[in-house]
Amino acid sequence: MLLDTPICDFGWKAPDFTLKNPNGDAFTMSEHLGEKGLLIMFICNHCPYVKAIASRLAKDTQQLMAEGINVLAVMSNDYQTVDADSPANMLRFAEQHGFSFPYLVDEDQHVGKQYGAVCTPDFFGFNHLGELQYRGRLDDARLQDDPNREPELVNAMQMIAAINKGPKQQTASMGCSIKWR
Repeated sequence: MLLDTPICDFGWKAPDFTLKNPNGDAFTMSEHLGEKGLLIMFICNHCPYVKAIASRLAKDTQQLMAEGINVLAVMSNDYQTVDADSPANMLRFAEQHGFSFPYLVDEDQHVGKQYGAVCTPDFFGFNHLGELQYRGRLDDARLQDDPNREPELVNAMQMIAAINKGPKQQTASMGCSIKWR
């Protein structure tokens, strides 16, 4: 089912969490909340929207991390029902697309629910205080690879890193609904 994300609730405080990647390494959100902010993305392997943006997502997040903006990705889908989203497939998907950010398994879906994530992809851009400043889309290219695209997520995270505030105008991300138990 195609869904759009809600509008940004500016200032909403990010709940802390600790999740593991498919290799069993633990990552705690608060430890990644750096001076230039943190991007938390809810993604999965099987969603056609995530597949369509995966190469741009890898490139944009590499740029953000090179600029000191931290990035975590969370997979909240029920992978018992959707095998394509299993931890083993997460490893393959991340390698295939060159993801350099931690890609974490939300086994019991509590993080997705705490954050109110609704679809994949769903982007949450936080300032260094853990306050939500962006809940928009990756770019304006939608499912196409457009060399003239507007990298809205990169621009927003750079703004957050510089002034701790996100853009007032944001366009909702759209994607597949999260598969809840």
